Amino acid sequence: MIDRVAVDGRPAGAGDLGLAAAARYGHFTAMQVRGGRVRGLALHLARLRAATEELFGAVLDEELVLATARHALDGEPDASVRVIVAERDGVRVIATAAPPHAWPDTPLSLLPVRYARYLPHIKHLGGFPQAHLARSAPAEGFDDVLFTDADGFVSEASIANLGCFDGERLVWPDAPMLRGITMALLEEGELPSERRPLKVADLADRPAVFMTNSWGLVPVSRIGDLRLRSDETALTRVRDAYGRVPWDVI
Repeated sequence: MIDRVAVDGRPAGAGDLGLAAAARYGHFTAMQVRGGRVRGLALHLARLRAATEELFGAVLDEELVLATARHALDGEPDASVRVIVAERDGVRVIATAAPPHAWPDTPLSLLPVRYARYLPHIKHLGGFPQAHLARSAPAEGFDDVLFTDADGFVSEASIANLGCFDGERLVWPDAPMLRGITMALLEEGELPSERRPLKVADLADRPAVFMTNSWGLVPVSRIGDLRLRSDETALTRVRDAYGRVPWDVI
C-alpha cells in the first residue's frame, strides 16, 4: 500500500497521480528509512545517477531526488521509500512512501529457476517476470526463487542478492546481476569480500547463506533439495558488520 506520493520536488497533485501509475520506462531505488535516515544514501544516489545517464542520456538532479523523497516522507520518520526516475515530457522524479518493511524472523527457502533479468545491473521498472516467478514459488513449497543460468551458476533472487560467509570472508556470485545497496555496503565494509562463480552445490558447506536487500539480511535454510548449514555465530558476524554501517540523513 502506497501512502504518499511526491513528484519533482513537491507533493503530488491530482494530475501527477497518473504519471506515477503510468510510468513504464525507467528505473528506481528502494530504501528503508528509520528515524529520517537511510543506510547508503550516496550509493542510492549513485545508482540513480548512473542509470539515468545510461537510459536517458541525462544528468540527474540529486537535490531534486532528495527533495522529492522528503515530500513523500512528509515528516514521517519510518517508511519504505521508492524513488523512481521515468521519462514523460522529460526526466521526472517520483517518490512513494509506504509503511516500513523488514524480512521475516525465520530463515527462507529458495527454488532454483533458470532466468536472467534484462540489463540486470539496472534496477529497472517492469519486473513482471521475476514477480511472477516469486509468486509461484510458494506453490512448490518455497519462499522465493533463485535465478540460475543454463550451466547452473546462480546470480540473484527475485528482489534480493544472495551471499554467503565462509567464516573468514563474504562470497557473492560472480554473475550478471544487480549490485544491491546492502550488498555494496557489506562489500565495502569491515569483512573481507570477494566474488566467484557459484553453483547451488557450492553453498553446501558454507556456515551462513543469506539474502540481502533494503530490508536487511535474512538467512537461507534451503535451496531446492539442498539443506544448508546454519551457524548462528557466523551469521551474527555478518549481521553485526551490517549493523555498524552508519545511517545518513535524507
